[in-house]
Amino acid sequence: MMTTTRPHTQQPAMQAGARTQALRGGALLAGVAAAALLSGCATTAGGSAGAANPADPYESFNRSIYSFNEGVDKAVFKPVATAYQAVTPRVAREGVTNFFDNLGDAWSFVNNLLQGQGEGAYNSMVRFTVNSVFGIGGLFDVASEAGIERRKQDFGQTLGRWGVPTGPYLVVPFWGPSTVRDTAGLVVDAYGYPVTQVDDVSVRNSLYALRFINIRANYLKASETLDEVALDKYSLTRDVYLRSRIGGAVSGGDGRLENYDDDDAGKLPPEGGK
Repeated sequence: MMTTTRPHTQQPAMQAGARTQALRGGALLAGVAAAALLSGCATTAGGSAGAANPADPYESFNRSIYSFNEGVDKAVFKPVATAYQAVTPRVAREGVTNFFDNLGDAWSFVNNLLQGQGEGAYNSMVRFTVNSVFGIGGLFDVASEAGIERRKQDFGQTLGRWGVPTGPYLVVPFWGPSTVRDTAGLVVDAYGYPVTQVDDVSVRNSLYALRFINIRANYLKASETLDEVALDKYSLTRDVYLRSRIGGAVSGGDGRLENYDDDDAGKLPPEGGK
């Protein structure tokens, strides 16, 4: 499915791939926030609505970008994801999710190593090997069935392990919630994610597009729930994002909550995201 690799890809295509990867962030955090809301965070977030947050000194600017991202999502990305979900069987969507998660394990392996997380690096290496070989290129998550835990890590968390301060909260256009540190990490993540190394520009960009559409489809129900329930979606998304990222960087966890698509809407986890 992937063509030959090379150390340095074509810069314009790299940037296109990075933009496509970035587009999925707003959708992902919509799902994170909705899952957290239904897991017991509604009171905390509701109480913070309208209150100044010292981690968000650029709130006025961030809110304007948040509104822009929501408008783009409703006009373009959500309709495409809805159509994709309607015509794609659940088993196929799960295979796509597993495939890209498997590639993510390869990048998590690198970040676990950079953080000195030996167990996490070992788990990521074993997961990638097992799923690539026995899971037909990662289409099936055999490793999870075998009880091998996923240890997701990105370069923003690696910077946190190295002692780089989080910095102010930011909302990035076409991406969503971030911080100064995580935004710097996104640049490295864009280069490190294995799809970036695919030689063929059209194949690479198609993979990025498929990844984004599939992720957005996985969060359709969660984002709808957020729209219906949250009193202040901006504050809730910000607070959940900061809590999950700080917790992941400190504890060595993945710093994110689980994926929930339409079929999982009634099976959200208890408080804590597990």
